Amino acid sequence: MDLAGIVVRLLATTLLTITTGAAGRTQPDPSGPPAVGVVEAIRRPITETSEFLGRIEAINRVNVVARVSAFLDQRLFSEGAEITKGDELYRLEHGPFEADLASKQAQVAQLQATLELAKLTTERARTLLGGPAGQQSTFDAALANERSLEAQVQAAQAQVQASKINLGYTVISAPIDGKIGRTAVTEGNVVGPSSGVLTMIVSQDPMYVIFPVPLRQGLELRERYAPQGGLEAVVIKLRLPDGRMYGQSGKLNFVDNTIAQSTDTITVRGEIANPILRAPSAAGVTVHELTDGEFVTVVLEGVQPVEVLAIPRAAVLSDQQGDYVLVVDPDNKAEQRRILLGQSTPTIGAVISGLAAGDKVIAEGLQRVRRGQTVSPGPASPLILSSMKAGANDASPLADRGTPAQRLDNKQ
Repeated sequence: MDLAGIVVRLLATTLLTITTGAAGRTQPDPSGPPAVGVVEAIRRPITETSEFLGRIEAINRVNVVARVSAFLDQRLFSEGAEITKGDELYRLEHGPFEADLASKQAQVAQLQATLELAKLTTERARTLLGGPAGQQSTFDAALANERSLEAQVQAAQAQVQASKINLGYTVISAPIDGKIGRTAVTEGNVVGPSSGVLTMIVSQDPMYVIFPVPLRQGLELRERYAPQGGLEAVVIKLRLPDGRMYGQSGKLNFVDNTIAQSTDTITVRGEIANPILRAPSAAGVTVHELTDGEFVTVVLEGVQPVEVLAIPRAAVLSDQQGDYVLVVDPDNKAEQRRILLGQSTPTIGAVISGLAAGDKVIAEGLQRVRRGQTVSPGPASPLILSSMKAGANDASPLADRGTPAQRLDNKQ
C-alpha cells in the first residue's frame, strides 16, 4: 500500500473514533433513576394569623341639635378641631328666655304672697272654732284655699325650673370628647329642634374596628382559639389603605349574636388605640392615624405561636382533590402524601396534617418523577435551603390560606 492510502485510512479511523466518543457522551443512561433534591420536614414555631376586611368606627358619635328655637348668635369652635366635654359650641339668642324666666319667677312670688295670706286666714278660722263666732265651714273653706294655693305655687315653681332649663339650652355644649365636624348653620339663622343636625362629634381614642367573618371561617377560628382563652387569645393588627402596618395593637371585645342571612357572616368588633400623631395646630386641629369610616385590613394574630411542619412551598402540588407532596420512602421510591396546609408564605408551606417530622420531601426535580418511581435522592440546592431559612427568620405574620376547599374555590 502506498503512502497516500495509509494516510486516508488513518484519517477515516480518527474521524470514526471522534464521532463514536461524541455520541457516547450525548446519550444519557436510560436505566438510571432520576436525581431529585429533598428537604426534611422539620417543626418550626409560627404565629397564626387571619385577614379580613373591616372599617374603623368611632366608639362615641353625637349629632348636635338645638333643643329650643332661637336665633344663632355665635359659633364658638373651629371646624375639625379636637374638643373636650363641656366646651361651648353655639350660643343662641337668650334675651327672650331670660324674660320668660323673670315672668315665671314673678308669678311664683305673687302666689307665695297669696299663700301667706291664706295661711293666716286658716289659722284665724281655727282659733275661732273654740268660740261662739266660729264655724266649721269657714275653717274648711280657708284650709282648702290654702292647700290650693300651695299646689299653685308648686306648679309655678316647676314653670320656673322649665324656663331655667330652656335658658340653659341657649348655650349648646359638647357632650363628649372628640373631633368636631363642620357646622351646618351659620350665625344669624333661626335654629330649633326641627332644624336637624348642627354638627357632629366623633370620639377619637380609642376606636372600634368592625369586620364581618364568614361563618365557616368563624367556626374554624373558634375551634382554634377557644382552648387558648377565646377573645383574649387574639391580637388585632391593622393594615392601612396605603399598605403600611398600623403601629398599635388591639383586642377583640364583641361578637354579634346573630348571623347575617344575606351574606352568611357574623359581625366581630375590636378596640384599638388611636393616639394623636402631631400636636394640635393653632386652630386646635389634630391628626390621628385612624379616621371614622376608614377602610382597613384586619389581621387577627394569635398571642401564642404554634409549631407546624415546615417544607418548601415549591414542593407542594395541587389537584382537584387538594394539596399533596412527594416523599422519598426507605426504598428510595416516590410516595404521594395528601397534606393540609395552614399558614403559608411564598417560600414556606406549613403542614397541619399529612406529614411527620423527618419525612424527606422532594423539592427539586418534581417534573421528572412519577408516583412509585425509584429516585436518586440528594440534598436540595443551596437556593432552596436559603429560602427556607429566610422565610423562617421573617418576622411578619403569615397569611391564613383557609381550608383546602376555600383554596380550590379561589383557583377556580
